Amino acid sequence: MRLRIIAVLSLLVFSASVHADSGAAAPVISSIDSVGITVEDMNRAVEFYTKVLGFEKLDAHEVTGDQYEHLYGVFGLRLSVTTLRLGEERIELMQFITPRGRPEPADSKSNDRWFQHVAIIVSDMDRAYAWLREHKVEHASAGPQLLPAWNPNAGGISAFYFRDPDGNHLEVLHFPEGKGDAKWHRKSDRLFLGIDHTAIVVGDTAESLGFYRDALGLRVAGASENYGPEQERLNNVFGARLRITALRAARGPGVELLEYLAPRTGRPIPVDSKANDDWYWQVNTSANVAAADVASRHGHYSYVSPGPQGVDGTVQLIIRDPDGHAMLLRDRSAVEGTSP
Repeated sequence: MRLRIIAVLSLLVFSASVHADSGAAAPVISSIDSVGITVEDMNRAVEFYTKVLGFEKLDAHEVTGDQYEHLYGVFGLRLSVTTLRLGEERIELMQFITPRGRPEPADSKSNDRWFQHVAIIVSDMDRAYAWLREHKVEHASAGPQLLPAWNPNAGGISAFYFRDPDGNHLEVLHFPEGKGDAKWHRKSDRLFLGIDHTAIVVGDTAESLGFYRDALGLRVAGASENYGPEQERLNNVFGARLRITALRAARGPGVELLEYLAPRTGRPIPVDSKANDDWYWQVNTSANVAAADVASRHGHYSYVSPGPQGVDGTVQLIIRDPDGHAMLLRDRSAVEGTSP
């Protein structure tokens, strides 16, 4: 099986190179499938996401062995993974049973480069905030913030940052009429509806667009510049001024780039970060892995995996954006028709 995967990969890499040279514009990423979040205690995390936020548990399993060690770049790995669904979107909770990574710095702030969250859409912000207060979540914002009307792209949106039991940032978000995807405005008796996007802090929007848009094929779906007291209290960063760029694949939640124009005091992701460190998140995608490999090499982007890996009947690769955020690319078509 492994030899057959390598042979198929070689053919696909050649094909990807030819398409790149001929100017073919097919997106490398066809869909964003889920967001991977590292947790320290899986049972505690699952209880929180299902009982407090209304996620549904779909699957739980453990992985170990050479193929996963090379995929994640962690020797001796044993990884527990639980897939949860909210509406049409999914997250994957990941607990590294061994080896344990480093904890997130206790003084982490929302403008540090390792910041990432998922934005959960709610049908009623007041009810959602009261429910979260009832369950004693840790605040990361002073409270829900209504973004001002003078901002044409963000005005009328209300948002609140909080943390899960492992300290991971989450956001609840409510769109007014005329903003957000139409599905967020369908009548529903649910309070927590689904995931609109995952947001990451970047150092330079143009450099990040070279990775997400130009190399991987995500499209720019919107942009905004947010500042003022509401934004400061939402992010809990005094003087915050953000350039926000929304990206989308053909399917799935978006990726939102947050560049702090001020203050530029956020710390970079440590260069020796590993997948088992507590601040590690990943965006899981369906993609043309061979084309992603070619684009990553051409752009001199960093790899978590040493190269494309044959994993459970698929070809997978984890790469990093210019700031160190991880993207897992999974290609099922690359080994279609092969047998163990």
